[in-house]
Amino acid sequence: MTTSSDQAKGVLFLTGTRADFGKLEPLAVATRDAGFDVSFFITGMHMLERYGRTKIEVHRMPGVTKHEFLNQRPGDPQDIVLAKTVTGFSDYVTETRPDLVVVHGDRIEALAGALVAATNYIPCAHIEGGEVSGTIDEIYRHCNTKLASHHFVSSEDAKRRAMAMGESEGAIHVIGSPELDFHAGASGVTLDDVKARYDIAFDDFGLVTFHPVTSEQATMGAQAQDLFDALEASGRNFIVIAPNNDPGSDDIFAVLDRLPAERFRQFPSMRFNHFSEMMKNAACMVGNSSAGVREAPFLGLPSLDIGTRQTNRAQSGSVFNCAANDRASIDAFLAKEWGHRHVPHTGFGEGRAAERFVETLQEASFWTQGLQKAFHDLT
Repeated sequence: MTTSSDQAKGVLFLTGTRADFGKLEPLAVATRDAGFDVSFFITGMHMLERYGRTKIEVHRMPGVTKHEFLNQRPGDPQDIVLAKTVTGFSDYVTETRPDLVVVHGDRIEALAGALVAATNYIPCAHIEGGEVSGTIDEIYRHCNTKLASHHFVSSEDAKRRAMAMGESEGAIHVIGSPELDFHAGASGVTLDDVKARYDIAFDDFGLVTFHPVTSEQATMGAQAQDLFDALEASGRNFIVIAPNNDPGSDDIFAVLDRLPAERFRQFPSMRFNHFSEMMKNAACMVGNSSAGVREAPFLGLPSLDIGTRQTNRAQSGSVFNCAANDRASIDAFLAKEWGHRHVPHTGFGEGRAAERFVETLQEASFWTQGLQKAFHDLT
């Protein structure tokens, strides 16, 4: 168990998107409630009006310190965003000197955080390393694994991959996917509450989120056009969450702007508990968000994964895949799976990630682990 000195340790979470905050929030709440000094470095999409200025979601969390940093302007390439984030985060940790930095996944902000922590000899916990996908994000994710000193992974497969990258088994902790903690419980709102807040008139709806794939930037507009042409032709109703700010998003927004508003309700973002309730009541999910291959299976919600962004991440029978221009497969999915509930998939946890995370932080050995890493060959 922790000692009183352990409980005073400072744990700094870096968040750059609405998606990673949804995964970090349960961990931060549990860490705060266990007596640690929790703070957030808020940057990235959170700061941008076009994407819903979701920093507001972070500021709603009581009992934690928040610091904002604008790391980009519209049109900044990712290397410039990386450089700006490194500079801003380095200044902040130099002033505050946290005992632990926590980053998530595969975004450019997480890479900046892990790099700053490593070069300043600050312990760094990487959430959901050891996973595979089909884009440059996977490269960022694996870089974070090599930079971080501690790994909190979602599955035994992810643990095996982290070990294949030379990480010590003792530094890898299987806790499941943190966002499932949120979906496992009651959202705290009703579907009627959500519909009233977001002025949604229909009861029967699918959810859609289609993000750009950075390595396919030149074709993102055409892919979005093919996908939404098929969805529009279906005659069904959809709630659309805006894409993230990766290169190619402007071309997707141009397609979204032409959709009929009476059947496609569009939002830059949603409150997390409201979005959870929407997922629990949706007829299906379509697009290339990680929510479609992680949260949707956990809730038994059928999902159609479009394109390459989540390649190799789906491990459930409720997840289907096709290209954006495969109209026949899209039509078939909507006809067969619309409103069909599947057995919940628990391959990425049962909603206890935060509990397991804090249990690990409360072990004295976690804080005495050295920062000089060695490559551990598999035997």
